[in-house]
Amino acid sequence: MDNDLITGLTRQVKDEVVENYLTERRIVGLQIEEIEQMAGEMRLRAERAGRRLSRLSFLMVHGEMRERLSRMLRIQENSFWSECMKREFSKGVRFIRVKALTDKGKFKKLVQESYCRLYRRMEKYRAAYEELVAECEAVNINIRAFQKNFDVLTLLAFLRSLDTQELERKHFLGENFTPEELGSLDQKLYIKPIAFESLEVPPPLELSPPERMELPLSELAAEIYRKHERNVKYLMTH
Repeated sequence: MDNDLITGLTRQVKDEVVENYLTERRIVGLQIEEIEQMAGEMRLRAERAGRRLSRLSFLMVHGEMRERLSRMLRIQENSFWSECMKREFSKGVRFIRVKALTDKGKFKKLVQESYCRLYRRMEKYRAAYEELVAECEAVNINIRAFQKNFDVLTLLAFLRSLDTQELERKHFLGENFTPEELGSLDQKLYIKPIAFESLEVPPPLELSPPERMELPLSELAAEIYRKHERNVKYLMTH
């Protein structure tokens, strides 16, 4: 009777330990999936912000002026945003309407308003990006806590100390293991903290507020109009 009671209690303890492990692991797995989903949404946000940058780049008309704009906006070479500067502008953004007495004045306003819309979109992207960074760090804290509380080798040793014969009945642990197999199992079940860079979410641009960019953009637009007036008039009518 006593042996049956001890055996029953032992099995109950083992079931609870394993169930707690599996439950906590599932929770961490769901959190990781949520981060990956958020990262996917962030990449789409980056594409939408990139279209605003492509539009502004398109207004530069000439490669030299695009390079000037790139330096003005402090865009790093070989980055996601530098690639957006090179992309052919698509009409997948809201049309900009501006009014002025002259074509030159209209073009200046067009460049400035294009920058304003890029800035607003980038600031929204920045807020979402910072939220993703915070969420990722919170999940990594949970991952580290899980690894600390449920060290696989310690868990195996504990279950074996209760009853080595019952251990092999647990489907997620399989048969008895050699030391080499235990090390391999520990590596396979180990959950690595999320490396934010692996999410491939481009960091937001550090853009100056539109009021600080009004004069330099106006001067750049005036120079573009002076050097490429025919091209500017063409793009403004198409």
